[in-house]
Amino acid sequence: MDKVPMTAGGYAALTDELKHRQSVDRPRIIEHIAEARSHGDLSENAEYHAAKEEQSHNEGRIAELEDKLARADIIDISKLSGDTIKFGATVTLIDEDTEKKAVWQIVGEVEADAKKGRISITSPLARALIGKKKGTTVEVMAPGGAKAYEITKVEWR
Repeated sequence: MDKVPMTAGGYAALTDELKHRQSVDRPRIIEHIAEARSHGDLSENAEYHAAKEEQSHNEGRIAELEDKLARADIIDISKLSGDTIKFGATVTLIDEDTEKKAVWQIVGEVEADAKKGRISITSPLARALIGKKKGTTVEVMAPGGAKAYEITKVEWR
């Protein structure tokens, strides 16, 4: 059973989603099934089949969340420091081709969200950054080809 590394915020978000799915979504779906069942013949009842499908999806997600929470290895980023990049670090990079600046926080797979500036510890970029220090240049094989980045800042926030 592998541990799933995550921040305290990521753990809280998964816990909130689990509670919502169990206490709000599950009863609502059961209500939909009961209502659709009252419409008669189940073999040709699209509402019933859609509700059962939704229930299956919800129960699968609940099981997945319970598994991840049970295997969670919560890492307190506020206790981390240093100039070497590791899990939880917020890294500022400059693309050496375009001179564009990007800021990424390295987090667990379950809480990765590129739109929020969070990349998974298992992503190619994060794997290239781990163990490096400010001022270092890293090369990453991206889907569009090799990219080079200069590390300009390493923070813990």
